[in-house]
Amino acid sequence: MRNALWLAVVLGGVAAPAAVSAQRSKSNAEQITAGQLRDYLTFVASDEMEGRNTPSRGLDTTALFISTLLKRWGATPAGDDGTFYQKIVLRRDSVDTAKSRLQLGEQAYAYGEDFVASGGEGVVTAPLVYVGDGWMVKSKNIDAYKGIDAKGKIVVVNYGNGFSLPGNLTRADLAGVPGTDWANARAYAQQKGAVGILYVMPPSLQADWDRMRLRENLPRWSPEKFRTTGPSDLPVFTVGPKMTATLFQGETSDSTAIDKAISDKTSLPAFDLSAGKKLTLTSVTKIERTTTQNVVAVFEGSDPVLKNEYVAVGAHYDHLGVATRPVNGDAIYNGADDDGSGTTALIGMAEALGRAKRRPRRSTLFVWHCGEEKGLWGSQYFNMMPTVPIDHIVTQLNIDMIGRSRVATDTKPADKNLSEPDEVYVIGSKMMSSELGALSEKVNNGYLKLHFNYRYDDPKDPNRFFFRSDHFNYAQKGIPIIFYFDGVHEDYHQVSDEVSKIDFHKMEEVTRTVYETLWSVSNLKKRPIIDKKLPAELTR
Repeated sequence: MRNALWLAVVLGGVAAPAAVSAQRSKSNAEQITAGQLRDYLTFVASDEMEGRNTPSRGLDTTALFISTLLKRWGATPAGDDGTFYQKIVLRRDSVDTAKSRLQLGEQAYAYGEDFVASGGEGVVTAPLVYVGDGWMVKSKNIDAYKGIDAKGKIVVVNYGNGFSLPGNLTRADLAGVPGTDWANARAYAQQKGAVGILYVMPPSLQADWDRMRLRENLPRWSPEKFRTTGPSDLPVFTVGPKMTATLFQGETSDSTAIDKAISDKTSLPAFDLSAGKKLTLTSVTKIERTTTQNVVAVFEGSDPVLKNEYVAVGAHYDHLGVATRPVNGDAIYNGADDDGSGTTALIGMAEALGRAKRRPRRSTLFVWHCGEEKGLWGSQYFNMMPTVPIDHIVTQLNIDMIGRSRVATDTKPADKNLSEPDEVYVIGSKMMSSELGALSEKVNNGYLKLHFNYRYDDPKDPNRFFFRSDHFNYAQKGIPIIFYFDGVHEDYHQVSDEVSKIDFHKMEEVTRTVYETLWSVSNLKKRPIIDKKLPAELTR
């Protein structure tokens, strides 16, 4: 059925325009219909796309689907080498388990049973020093290395404190300059001249060890452009409860002290382990490379001067891939709402723009970002390596989850913050440009009159939604943004985020509203004035 849908879309389109909205748009927004969006999303969020992980065959197929439609609608490729694809080289360093070793004195231990390696490269033999959680935070008078010289030694650190905050610290406690005013366990180990890091897990964390030793062997991709040298270049190993007990045998008269310190994050004072205990860490990695892509297209504007500026619209077309443990027989994270809904909304807007009898004055830049679920990879890469002049982008409109609604009878706690059928959360529209915020509201009030909910439009939002989607990287470049979002629900990042649960009428209305906003920004005589700096909370 879905193969037939592919052919229908590519060869002839899938939906006829619905009746004109009761409130007339200034563009051809009525070309965007619920039926059209349903057909496209049925393909994008199908099982055949295998969850659109970055990288994956399913993501590549989705990119091909989008680019085929863009070519049909007359879009100009704005990727690399005259294509719609901005290629991103990914690299993963996987542990060579046959060559990576841990040896205490003359005794060798088994990879995967007693220890795993999780970073760095090389061979070191050195004495051991226990440094508790390993952190330094000047404002709290925390220094895990107080009274200890770690130079040339392997530091032994409580598991869980590599980057996670120790004790009762919060993110707000990390004021000042990283490396000077505070440092996490890995950074501080490097700064103190350590030659390796060994995370230890006591018997109370046996279940964590069983999960972790399996997960740690899974290699992880990351953009090669983002890779830097630093603390992770130290050999980093983690040992399980059995090996932990061996390491600390005879080191303290209280046999439960180490267990309590690691489990409760109440570190013992740092101390050198017995002089006779020397550890040899041999860390060997295998390097692989592959590519993924952003999908980038431009519809040129109609004004001979303003066409050199762009209104950018974006969504991430990736999701989480295939689960290692099926839920009720289902292992595919379809990502219909997250962010199949945004992906499809952009497709609908591109089709409407391609079929428009006239074009807005400025050019429209469409970017389908990859790797958002991995840490905003695609948008970060685009803003580092833009395929159009980044300072010519006057606004970025980001759509991430607009397909779900909370109905009146829904009393599930997980859905309590889901927006209603005629409502959408709007984030960031007024944070940098008062003019953009006012224009956004004027468009909505003169058209479909959705309820714009500004609940999360707050620098102190504890959910930190401003940081959690692709608009963030554009805002950091000084580009005013608007982020459209339906809220978190019970199917967020679950295999149950499926097309059958999408409110397509809401998708139609939100997509049309974003499209109208795109046209209004495009037709301004001057780009939106930036009259505010991003709040300090949003620039960390």
